[in-house]
Amino acid sequence: MAKKKINDLSDLGGFVFSTNEEEDFSGFTDENEEILKPEDQYLEAHFSNKGRGGKTVTVISGYQGSSSDLKDLAKLLKTKCSVGGSVKDGEIIIQGNFRDKIIKILKTEGYHVKRVGG
Repeated sequence: MAKKKINDLSDLGGFVFSTNEEEDFSGFTDENEEILKPEDQYLEAHFSNKGRGGKTVTVISGYQGSSSDLKDLAKLLKTKCSVGGSVKDGEIIIQGNFRDKIIKILKTEGYHVKRVGG
């Protein structure tokens, strides 16, 4: 496979290298994300098997916050349901149809959860 030729800085995807030691890069961190309390979060829980070889998964979407908090929430759900899962594109994907159990867990944590689909 041939390497893509870089013509200008925009080909780097917004990456900028600076040798200026006095430059303030604090405005470029992800720490500026607004942290919402669980009471202010409105999540959607649905199950799906589309594009997964017929395997059913429970998908929780709508989370607003840092990716580390999202991963912590996913870990809590995976532990309580005793199953595997992952976090992709801002959604928590839990293996199996555990929608009702997950809704109950999230409500005890203080989240507003809406059941989507059949």
